[in-house]
Order: sequence, then structure tokens, then C-alpha cells
Amino acid sequence: MQRLYPTKACVVLGAWLLSAAAVCSAAEVPAPPVAPIHEVTETLHGVTLTDPYRYLENLRAPDVQEWFKGQGAYARATLDRIAGRDAMEKRITELTSASGDAITRITRMPGDRIYYLKRAKGERQFKLAMRVGTRGAEHILMDPEVEAKRTGVPHAINYYRPSWDGKYVAYGVSAGGSEDASLHILDVESGHDIAAVFERVHQPDVNWLPDSRSLAFNQLKVPTPGEPESEAYMDSRVMLHTVGEAADKAVAVFGPTVTRNLGLGRLDVGSLLFVPGSPWVIARTTDTTLPEGFLFLGRVADLGKPTMAWTKISGYEDKITNLALRGNDLFFMTHANAPRKHVMRLDLRKPELKFAVEAAASPATGVMEDFALTRDSLVTAVRHGTDIVLRRYAKGKPQGMDVPMPFQGAAYLSDEPAHAYGDVMYTLSGWTQMPLTYVLRGELSVNSGLRVNPELPNLPELEVRNVEVSSYDGAQVPMTLLYRRGLKLDGSNPTLLNAYGAYGFSQTAGFSAARVAWFEKGGVLALANVRGSGVNGDPWYRAGQKATKPNTWKDGVACAQYLIAQGYATPKTLAVMGTSAGGIFVGRAVTTAPELFAAAVFDVGVMDAVRAEDSANGATNISEFGTAKDSQEFKALLEMSTYHHIKDGTAYPAVLLVQGMNDPRVDAWHAGKAAARLQAATTSGKPILLRLDMQAGHGMGSTATQRNAMTADIYSFLLWQMGKSALKE
Repeated sequence: MQRLYPTKACVVLGAWLLSAAAVCSAAEVPAPPVAPIHEVTETLHGVTLTDPYRYLENLRAPDVQEWFKGQGAYARATLDRIAGRDAMEKRITELTSASGDAITRITRMPGDRIYYLKRAKGERQFKLAMRVGTRGAEHILMDPEVEAKRTGVPHAINYYRPSWDGKYVAYGVSAGGSEDASLHILDVESGHDIAAVFERVHQPDVNWLPDSRSLAFNQLKVPTPGEPESEAYMDSRVMLHTVGEAADKAVAVFGPTVTRNLGLGRLDVGSLLFVPGSPWVIARTTDTTLPEGFLFLGRVADLGKPTMAWTKISGYEDKITNLALRGNDLFFMTHANAPRKHVMRLDLRKPELKFAVEAAASPATGVMEDFALTRDSLVTAVRHGTDIVLRRYAKGKPQGMDVPMPFQGAAYLSDEPAHAYGDVMYTLSGWTQMPLTYVLRGELSVNSGLRVNPELPNLPELEVRNVEVSSYDGAQVPMTLLYRRGLKLDGSNPTLLNAYGAYGFSQTAGFSAARVAWFEKGGVLALANVRGSGVNGDPWYRAGQKATKPNTWKDGVACAQYLIAQGYATPKTLAVMGTSAGGIFVGRAVTTAPELFAAAVFDVGVMDAVRAEDSANGATNISEFGTAKDSQEFKALLEMSTYHHIKDGTAYPAVLLVQGMNDPRVDAWHAGKAAARLQAATTSGKPILLRLDMQAGHGMGSTATQRNAMTADIYSFLLWQMGKSALKE
């Protein structure tokens, strides 16, 4: 949900840039342009659909650009007129800056080398940093701001992977939030990139061979002029490159057009897994959306040779989601016959799943989320509602033991791909506690000192309340409520209901400095783990997928009704929000029960589920939502498609649609079509604003400035629509 405009900015769509210097006043910008209706009618599986705004899907068309330009300018001018909006951004910036350095994606390698992405206090973007030992001196290896200053376009590090010996770091970088990453290789000693650069390397699964001189990565094919966007992720190949050789010497070693005898589909996106001390290489495929896929086994010594042989280990039906390789053993987490998941160990000298033994049993309560290997044991992360705790397992003792946690919250295991240590690193964050990174030694958690959290002054004292809400069919929906202690339940509180409900992703405890600005205004935040999340294991996830997807927004409607019935809000002070796939949740909640909400935020949301699969990323999401080519799945897509459920003559709440024009995951036309349809259909007189950022995508890679301004726009818009603010004259 992180995008932005500079404060007081005009949209210059023709150049696909924002001018931070120009000021758009209400007098300069007329009402938003009306989208002409050009109906397209088609019949799918006996159902006739009329699409009045399909032409907006052609984002390159001059008239479409002009319409988006007008919409963005009107939204920007309106948001800038909200009283207190600039003060809100200033306060959010103060809070996020005062919370200190942001550190993420920690990787610990042999030699006590610790790598991470760091955005220092007051800086805009994350840099790649490294130190030897948690107390060692920090070295900045790559700073994307250098390229951003040279080009005027924000750049971001998408992923990185150090070589086992520390001489090189492979990393991906992209511009403008596009996630269209190019792979670079940094020579750590010289501080300069090696000449070979590989374009179209979007996937983060870049892995070094044990010799630290060669690496394998997945590369998308060169697009053919005029081909459909849905071809983008088809027929990708895993390439093998040796450092020092020219880029065109890289060899394709795996993929549907390379290893044709393995039965791979065109959308099987492959990656290779290696580890020092193991003679094996594991080939894994996914559709880039769901983790399940194929696993194949080969020998590292044969990679790239005509004699290379692959042995199939598993398929989608084996439901394997996480992997780790150590010596002759492959450890994998699966939910096959284990809805709470468990970890199995397979001796690769007998590579048949029937020989696998349990290394970590399914937890008696909660759901296993992740695992990590040490030299001689295994640690899992187990979800209990919004909290995640750790369990340690000695060899041959699959039941494991709980690890005492320093405080209540969610623990995330650091990446330690070599499994070179007897301990593990993890980061713990709570609703009211800033994240800290610990080293787990046995059952003792020792603060690593990697993060130093300052005291944030004058923070409101918060209440954290976990409730269960009865949905329409009696299902109990977990929801976490955050608000200032002593809140009076008289319905006057500005309340924001947020949910996602897809892919098994769950609402999780974590500290956010920006949220403090909402609580300071008396705001309530309600985070619902509706069906489609993984909070209660695989059955809860599957109960919000494809044909069962209506449970996702029906659970949301039940949560909204609960908030009103319990006195947290009224329909005049209740808003609802969803991001990305959560656009289905928020859009269908609004179109199902518009009378419950004063306002809604559609953040880079999927709005037209019927047409989504024709986009580049849409094809990868068929496994989650379905395909319109199948009659039953088409019915499910139509039911979850907000665009097709917007009805003329309906009093819809105010809606803020947030969109980055470089979004590679949910194309901007989703927001455009929904905005046009809502503006034509609503009778409430409330605003439908399409907030655009020409240098943002789906939120990955957005700068701190972008994130702060976007959050200020959202909070200010909601407070305005809840009667807590007004437009300036």
C-alpha cells in the first residue's frame, strides 16, 4: 500500500512523471473527466457481459492517457485541499524518521558475514549493507539512490544473494516501482559491478553453485512484438553463468523449452537450489504465485552437460511449500495430509517421498509458517493468530519444544542458506513493540544489537484486543482491534477495517510508526483474518478461494456489522480498505453492503477479475482465482469481480483508488475501470478519486517519501469523509 505523490504535485501523464514543483489548485483543475461509454458485449459460458470501459485497458492510447491525466490531477487537487492533510504528512514523516533505521531481508553467510537492506533514518531508499559479526563495522555495498539521482527516477533493490565465499553479491535492481529487475554481479573487493548484466530477471531465486564462481537464475524470454501480455511469464529458462564470462555465454539448463522431457508446463518457472557440502542440485518450479510445484533432483557435477539427468521427486499434489538442503538430506514443509503443516526429511540417495521421515511434527495448536536449519537441529515458526512463535527440534525428536519469546509478537527467521551455525537469527516485532533482531542459542534469545530502537516520545497508550466475529454461516472470523486505551465506544471513532484474504497470507503482528498518526486522531484499526488467509491452516485458506471466494467479503461484512453493533463506529465513521488481491475483499464488501461504510480505499486492487488473466501477471494467478476459460471458474471470477457488481443508481460510499502506473502485478486499468464505473453509477454525491503515481508500481521499491505521502492521503481522505475534517476554501 505504499505509493505517493510529492505534496502539491500535478500529474504530467504524457511524460509519465510527476512534477514536484507544479501546484494544482481546485481552480486550475475542473471536475474529473467523464469516461465515454464504448460498450463491448460478449457471451461467456452462456452469460452475456457488457463492458462499457474496456478501452481503458489500453493504457498507451492517447485518449486513455488524457483521461488518466485528468483523473489524477483532480484527485491530487482534491486531496491537497483537505484541511490538515499537510500536517498529517509532516507528522507521519516525523514518526517514521524518529523510529530509527529500517532493516530488512537479513541473510547470514559463512564467516559470520551478515547482509541486509537498510534505510537509515531520514533516507528515502534501502541500501545493501554488510558487516562481519553483529557488532562489526557496516559497509554499504550498493546504493540505488546513486542511479535515482542520475536519472531522476526512483530505483530499488529487488533481491540479492551473496556468494558462499563472500567475494561476490548478485543483486537485482529496477526503476520506478516496475519490478522489472536486471541482474548485476558486484565484486565486493573492488566495489564495482562485473560487466555481465542480465535483463528480465524478476524472480529472487538467484543461487550460487558451491564453487562461488557460477550462479543460476531464472530469466524471462525476450518478448515478441505484438504478443499478448499474458505471454510474459511463459517459457522462462534457468540460466547458468560463470563469473568473468560474457553475458551471452550463459547456458540454459532448465525450463519448459530446455528440459522438454520433464513434462513442464509453459508457466512452470524454475529455480535451482545448491548448498556447500552437498553433491545435489534441486530444481523447483512454481507459477510465481503459489509455492507448490515440481521438484527434481540432479547432481551438481553434471549441470550444464548433455548427460545431465533429472529425477522427479514430487508434483503439485504433494503440496510442498518450503525447502532446505543439507548434505544428502532434503527438508521440506508440506500440507499434504497435514493442514497445520509439518517438515519432512528425505535422504536423496533414495529420492522417493515414501522414504521421507518426519523431522518436525504438525503443531498441536497453531499453523507452521516457516522453518530453518542449523548445523544439527531445526527451528520452525508457528503462527497463533496474529503472533508467530518459534519451536526447536533436536535430531530424531519431531515433537519439538517451544522457545521462550522476549515479548509477544511475530518472529521471522533470517535467511541462513549454508546452515553453518548452531544458532539462528530472527526478528521479532509486536503491535506496540518495534522490531528487534535476536540470536537464538538453545532456548535463549540474545539481542544481536543489529537494530537500535530509539524511544518514540508522546506515543498514545494502545489497547490490543483480539475478537472472533460470527460470519453469516457461523464461521468465527479472527479480528484484531487496535486503539487508544480508554476509547469511548459511542460510535464516533474513525474506524478502518482492513483485510486481505488470499494466498493464505494472514494479518500479522508488527509495529508501524505511521499508524500512530491514525491513533492520535482517535482512530480504530480493525485487522480481520477473513477466509482466504492462512490463520487457521489450509482449510481456512481454501474456504476463500475460487468458488468459495465469497466467504472473503461476507466475512468482511460481518466484521463491519460487529464494529457498528459494538459501538466502535457507525456507518458515518466506518471505512474499509484492501490492497492488491485484497481489492476483491474491499470492492465486493462495498458493492454488497454500501450502506455500512462512509468511505473505502481500493489500494492497487484487483477490480475486474474476469479480465485479469489477460494481463502479464494475471496468468500466474489462475491457480489462485481461476480462469474464465472454465465455465465453473468463470462463475467464481464473475462473482468476485467488483467492476461487474457496480450498479447504477446506488449510493456508494466515498472511494479513494490508489494506483501506481508502473504496477506489474495489478495493471492500472483495474483502478481506472472501477473509477469510471463508480463515478457513473453512484448517487451519493460522495467523491470517487483516482490517485495516481507515475513513478510507483505495486508498492515494492517505493521510497519513504512516497509511502509517507500516500499514507497521509489515505488517512486525510478518511477523516474528511467521516466528518472529522473538511476541504479548505
